[in-house]
Amino acid sequence: MALSTEQISKFEKDGYLLVEDFLSADDCDQLMSACHNLVTDMKPEEHNTVFTTLEMKRTSDDYFMTSGDKIRFFFEDGAKDKEGNLIVDKHKSLNKIGHALHVLNPAFRKVTFDNKVKEVAKSLKLEDPVICQSMYIFKQPGIGGEVVPHQDATFLNTTPMKLYGLWIALEDATLENGCLWFMPGSHKDGLNGGRQMIRNPDKSEGQPLTMFTAPPVQYDNSKFIPVPVKKGSMVVIHGEVVHKSEPNKSNKSRQIYTFHLFDQKNTTYSKQNWLQPTAEVPFTPLYPTTPA
Repeated sequence: MALSTEQISKFEKDGYLLVEDFLSADDCDQLMSACHNLVTDMKPEEHNTVFTTLEMKRTSDDYFMTSGDKIRFFFEDGAKDKEGNLIVDKHKSLNKIGHALHVLNPAFRKVTFDNKVKEVAKSLKLEDPVICQSMYIFKQPGIGGEVVPHQDATFLNTTPMKLYGLWIALEDATLENGCLWFMPGSHKDGLNGGRQMIRNPDKSEGQPLTMFTAPPVQYDNSKFIPVPVKKGSMVVIHGEVVHKSEPNKSNKSRQIYTFHLFDQKNTTYSKQNWLQPTAEVPFTPLYPTTPA
């Protein structure tokens, strides 16, 4: 699954690349089945969290901040009542699951560390890539929320910028159910407005655990291009390309698996990023390591 010269050129020009038929339909179904089992076993009362992508805010900050080495469940806004009771079917209540699926679940680990992924990383000339986080995003029918225009490097910053996302459609992602939209070439502008989400230096009681260093950047919606994706296809996303997705107002879900990696060779991963490696789940090398 090495990328061709033409594909690499297109990625360098646009900041994103659609790679069709990356996973087989059976591979996709296995991931969806693994996710279904996770949700079946999940006890909603133990995960009283909401993830609101419109504002990039979470309730229960600590639950989010300590999710890097765990499999945790984040509900759609409106899935629970004021008392925390689930008011919709739990299989249709979640916004996402994150952030260590790639380590803690065998089905997701198998796909994340597959040779096809390694070939893509080598094509991008990544010398020592590590996987830092993974997510299963649901985009539920009728209620799947909008994701506002953003750059992934706002949330996972490295110096120099060597962050990449691999976004795999487990179902068709269409204009109706909330496919990705990109602003081609926007990765060449760097981090717009210098906006980063960092750990809040104010540790006093009642303060949020994260904060932004600058206000949201306003983008021209006319410059975005939709990228519908067939089941099994993958989108490679540069850490600084601006992208978004619209609400899912259809009756079909848009389930995807995505993970982020960065090349740690000659790279500094910001200690201000919300996500930090832990002793239990360090950032995992993509390539096999050779014993000294």
